[in-house]
Amino acid sequence: MPELPETETIARDLDAALAQGAGAVLAGARVPRPSVLREGDADSLDTGVRHARVRRVWRRAKLVVLDLADGPGDRAREGDAGDGVSAHLVVQPRFTGALLLEDAPGDGRHLPERERGFVRVTIPLADGRALHYRDIRALGTVALMTPARFAAYAGALGPEPLDPAFTARALRTALRGSRQPVKKVLMDQRRLVGVGNIYANEALWRARVAPARGADTLTPREVGRVRDALVDVLTESIANRGTSFRDYVDARGGRGTFVERLAVYGRAGAPCPRCARALDATHDVDGRQTVFCARCQR
Repeated sequence: MPELPETETIARDLDAALAQGAGAVLAGARVPRPSVLREGDADSLDTGVRHARVRRVWRRAKLVVLDLADGPGDRAREGDAGDGVSAHLVVQPRFTGALLLEDAPGDGRHLPERERGFVRVTIPLADGRALHYRDIRALGTVALMTPARFAAYAGALGPEPLDPAFTARALRTALRGSRQPVKKVLMDQRRLVGVGNIYANEALWRARVAPARGADTLTPREVGRVRDALVDVLTESIANRGTSFRDYVDARGGRGTFVERLAVYGRAGAPCPRCARALDATHDVDGRQTVFCARCQR
């Protein structure tokens, strides 16, 4: 957590707030806790983002990516992608990270005091607002990358499950040759991005496939069911602004409501919504809790 729906929600919120019109201008970076930084130190982050303008905020895998362009009057930086993007600010929230937008003093929403103690990076905006990276366990990362570096980094990741090109055939390719449990393969970001424990559990229940099944044992029909279930559950969760099971909040501190629609995740021992048999749980599949119905999933 956050997985694809949660990072997609954050990215959409920030794109609407920061990239519309001319785009918000960044006024540097303050890094009270630099352990989350990658690809540079606090000084290089501060220098690298200062005066940059936000062109777009989007998601790749479980990453929130801010496309930055040099501000007015600045010379194009070496490595400019040719579309005006001079750098990418790449945030990987992992388990407890969040990007929180705070309004200017005297306006709207401000960061609650309970969150301030966990702020790792703050990026002030020229208009008085501030973007905070809050991370309770400090397991996430923040990195400023050149376009070339980001292209190489993102290129090592697997396909996007919400891309129109992600067909049943594409999923068969991702699963091909692996004897590992299908749930574990679905969570391998080199084979398929964005799917973590919550949505792997949910999709496999919807598809009636046992999570411990070897990935290479699935029939073409079963692969098709898994593909459709993945797309459906991810799309539905985005529509409900993600799953706030513990620490996840959106860019304004709001909680996702898909937790109310979970069929199996977090419900070990409860009745299966499909057949009423008590749901089983195990840590044997991938070291994390897997919840499933032994009757429905084969």
